[in-house]
Amino acid sequence: MQEDYFIVREPLVNAQERVLGYELSWHNTAANGGNPSDAEVVELARFVADQLNDTESGALLGDQLLFIQAKPGLLGHEALCALPPKGTVFSVRGADVASAEAIAAVQSARAFGCGISLREADLAAVDKGLLSHVSYFEAPINVPDFVAQVRLHRTLHPTSMRMIARHVDSWQAYDTCAQLGLCSFVGHLHLTTRPNSYSRDLNPAQAMILQLMDMVRKNADIKQLENVLKRDAAISYKLLRYINSAGFGLGCEIQSLKHAVTMLGYSPLYRWLALLLATATTTGYSPVLMQAAVIRGRFSELLGQAFLPKHEAENLFVAGMFSLLDKLLGVPMEDVLEKIQLSESVTQALLSREGIYGPFLALAEACELNSPELESMATSLCLSAKQVNEAQMSALAWAQSLKL
Repeated sequence: MQEDYFIVREPLVNAQERVLGYELSWHNTAANGGNPSDAEVVELARFVADQLNDTESGALLGDQLLFIQAKPGLLGHEALCALPPKGTVFSVRGADVASAEAIAAVQSARAFGCGISLREADLAAVDKGLLSHVSYFEAPINVPDFVAQVRLHRTLHPTSMRMIARHVDSWQAYDTCAQLGLCSFVGHLHLTTRPNSYSRDLNPAQAMILQLMDMVRKNADIKQLENVLKRDAAISYKLLRYINSAGFGLGCEIQSLKHAVTMLGYSPLYRWLALLLATATTTGYSPVLMQAAVIRGRFSELLGQAFLPKHEAENLFVAGMFSLLDKLLGVPMEDVLEKIQLSESVTQALLSREGIYGPFLALAEACELNSPELESMATSLCLSAKQVNEAQMSALAWAQSLKL
């Protein structure tokens, strides 16, 4: 089934805008707003387990959670049991856990180590025997009794069961949830600009990184680059930390900028600086947006690897990262592009999603937005759903390995 369906993701974000995990679903199911069939759940679980399990280090997503819709009768299926229990939460509907058999299935899944999230349920009417096995309770924020549900949740289970808000589609709604101490599924809200978030000026760290990127693009002498980096010890430390993270898989410790460039050249340095730029904001810092930019960059790069030369695919990483740079830095895109000279192809992708890089970037973006054009966009690039899904799962794992 994964040969035909595309995976889409929705981030789960806490009150500090940090990503706790993702709900994964098939594009066709999510687009229709319906519940997946048993066959779809099994195929999704099997595909995700194949992509993200690592027998040596455990789950490749580390401590991030994966939420997957399922009926209680499926919880013992071998495909669902292949998912890493500690990082997996099965989301079940209230109407599906009304029987003793369903409650027993939930209890068994919890004993196995998986989390259970209850959705589409009235908390006041849920069997108390079931609640003791529920890890999360999901409630849509757009219902009249939402605040009453929050109060009831605190009365029933103040610590053992966390409450999650659904349908959080505005920053005002998100801030309401944050004030209540709730986590939120945010759709693609994090990709939109917060009101009054723009600043017309770059801070010193941002300006320095953009200067370094411009120097690297012009193949400046390593000594000149080092002299600029020495002005800010924190930036130097962060840069070396990224270079030595598992995501770059170097196999040896890099101890200096000169060593890094000697080992790998200027092109990887450029992408490290792009990563660094994503964390260089001092106001309005948004971890969920930063992670989205890193994933989009890597996802775009992986989509283009089979079609483009290595240096072109690396440019796709930069294009993907930079496509959210205006929101990350709180500076209009036009202002960012004035401060650093990018290739015409990258600029074209950023401004209009056209040119050699544009279609790959647009496809990566479509998976975040759950776009109805997703399938046609992939077809135009001669990419199968399986190839796109593999690239997306790999990008999620790579971003987590950087430990940003």
